[in-house]
Amino acid sequence: MIIMGIDPGLTSTGYGVIEKKGNRLRALGFGAITTSSADDLTARLDEIYRRVKELIAEYRPDLVVVEELFFNTNARSAMVVGEARGGIILAAAHCGVTVEEYTPLQVKQALVGNGRAEKRQVEYMVRSLLRLEGEVGSSHASDALALAICHAHREKLEKRVRKLAGEGGEVGRNGGGKRGTSPVVPP
Repeated sequence: MIIMGIDPGLTSTGYGVIEKKGNRLRALGFGAITTSSADDLTARLDEIYRRVKELIAEYRPDLVVVEELFFNTNARSAMVVGEARGGIILAAAHCGVTVEEYTPLQVKQALVGNGRAEKRQVEYMVRSLLRLEGEVGSSHASDALALAICHAHREKLEKRVRKLAGEGGEVGRNGGGKRGTSPVVPP
């Protein structure tokens, strides 16, 4: 399975593409789509949309994972990120690729085990899980790879839960399978 993670932003949109084969993860590519603040908003959004479509054509992902919009104290910034995010989702839809979304808290929980982890901890786990030598280079690219890894881990968990449920084990919010395991099923 090929998973493309995208960390939306107007100035810098990070992307990271991983391949999942069994329990192995490998980075296929990562980087950032940058736009100039000298350009008008329409041109910048068009650049993000076009580049995402090009990346999808190049890597042919089975799925695109986008960070769910997080509202902070700067409403203007959140709106602009939302516009970039909309262009990314539209590009994926036009390419016929499914989009999944995760919050920063879910990503940190999946990679570090702590939803309040620091950015450097997430970056360390990205490099470790993908066996990357050196720095990723862009925090946006690192966040995009983290999104893709988060989905790969979640998919693995969901397969285990479906398997347990198929074996007659009761699986619920706090329930476990028939072997006494206790898979965590998100709400």
